[in-house]
Amino acid sequence: MRDRYTNLQIALHWAIVLMIPIQYLTGGSIDRTHHAVHMGIEPSAWDILQHKVHNYCGMAIGALMALRLIVRLRSERTAFPSDVMGVVALALHWAFYAAIICQAALGLVASYLTFRVAPLHVAGAWIILGMVALHVAAAFWHALVKRDDVLERMLPRKN
Repeated sequence: MRDRYTNLQIALHWAIVLMIPIQYLTGGSIDRTHHAVHMGIEPSAWDILQHKVHNYCGMAIGALMALRLIVRLRSERTAFPSDVMGVVALALHWAFYAAIICQAALGLVASYLTFRVAPLHVAGAWIILGMVALHVAAAFWHALVKRDDVLERMLPRKN
């Protein structure tokens, strides 16, 4: 079994966890803002604010996930898992790095270069949502069924 994650890894994980729902809650403003502009209508101030929150939060998530990847590459010292579930868990974690960093990059491209990649950005959101559901289900399975220490390793330490 792997040792506990570092305080930095835990902080980065939970910061990203807190920001991901913001993306889903503000994402609809993107379409509303762009449709209003294309129709010659002034977008609502609320939609413009949500649009900005979505963009800047997405950039922050991308940067934090890139930092998290760097920290992991520099600190990972565990052996390759020998069981199927361990391999699946490892693959899901690496898929999170790839999907979230690519999602942030697609968001930047859609916002500042060309909106043509927006359908890929939307598809990425659904993929990440599915991955999050699988990740949360696995965490509950570890906590409630297996009753092992996997979940506790990512919780803040009690000093």
